[in-house]
Amino acid sequence: MDNFKISDFGAVADGKTLNTCNIQKAIDSCHEAGGGRVICGSGLYLTGSLMLKSNVELHLEAGCKLLGSESLKDYFDFKAPGFINDADKTAEKSSKALINAVGAENIAVTGQGELNGSGLSFYDEGNAGPSGKFNKPSTQRPRIVMFYACRNVSFEDISCIDSSCWTFWLMKCEDVNIHRVKIRGNRRMKNNDGIDIDACRNVTVSDCIMDTEDDCIALRSMGKLYDTPAVCENITVTNCIFKTQNNCIRIGCPCDSVIRNCSFNNLVMEGYSGIAVQNPGVYLSEGSRGSADIHGISFSDITVKCSHYPVEVYVEEGIKLKRLSHLSFSNLTARSGGPCIIQGSSETPVRKVTFSNVRIETSGKDAVICRNCEGVTLNAVELSNIPPADV
Repeated sequence: MDNFKISDFGAVADGKTLNTCNIQKAIDSCHEAGGGRVICGSGLYLTGSLMLKSNVELHLEAGCKLLGSESLKDYFDFKAPGFINDADKTAEKSSKALINAVGAENIAVTGQGELNGSGLSFYDEGNAGPSGKFNKPSTQRPRIVMFYACRNVSFEDISCIDSSCWTFWLMKCEDVNIHRVKIRGNRRMKNNDGIDIDACRNVTVSDCIMDTEDDCIALRSMGKLYDTPAVCENITVTNCIFKTQNNCIRIGCPCDSVIRNCSFNNLVMEGYSGIAVQNPGVYLSEGSRGSADIHGISFSDITVKCSHYPVEVYVEEGIKLKRLSHLSFSNLTARSGGPCIIQGSSETPVRKVTFSNVRIETSGKDAVICRNCEGVTLNAVELSNIPPADV
């Protein structure tokens, strides 16, 4: 494998010099030579948006930090054929990112180094709410990673710190491996999800550690953003540790398309809620009643500690989804402040939900709530429901 050192292309590790052009030139040269490894050596490299290209591995050596610029002008707007290409209509109204890729194959970001999003610089630190969290700014907030329609993608060993928005947004990608990645987001910022997997196929997330303000893992299928059908399928998340102030795992929104055949196992989770398959009307545009088709999702060997719901499968009344069915939960242990909820709407009952070898210890008024559901099976389920004594 040929190596292309960014220092040979004029990159300076002083934390002050903007190295966008130098690093991009190394990536382009590597790609034009047929592929290889772009090496970012030890030091602090300031950069704006970069575009990763086919057959290129971006390798961050130990001690390397690629530091995102604090200026929005150093980030280009993400553009791709078949993508909505309108920042105001994209998720979180942001189409900027530090590391980008469109239609690339055989690409990787590896090494013991760090991608740092300089997240706080995109918030007004004097504009915080009562909780101490900053209000969302009116300007765009760059993500760390945005990849679209890429194949054979690998992220390994890197750390991703302080993204101002979702850390990863993977869109319509296939054959993706995310292994031993660490993600940490400042909890005073909003919506700094860990990994959002949107309309992707054949994705494995393994041995990762995430500590975020918002969802650690989200599976989505945002069909309205693309000109071809959106299907999110064959996703495996295993051997990970999640910690968040929101949902550890989120599956879909009522406005999504198809999400199917996915598994989550061997996870340790701590958050506000554990597993959320939430479908409230607030996520729908005016006149829409829902479109999601979610089925064939399994969760096993999971430990959850949360202040709210350990499992929430919910469809708000008035919403009509295509399907919400065939969910299984096995070998799950939960300590929570609220119940497990399986609740459909009158037009979209939740069907075929199985709990096997599950232990729930909750301090809420109820341990399990089931409404508008069909075919819920409880096998070896132990419930402990001891609300705190009134004072």
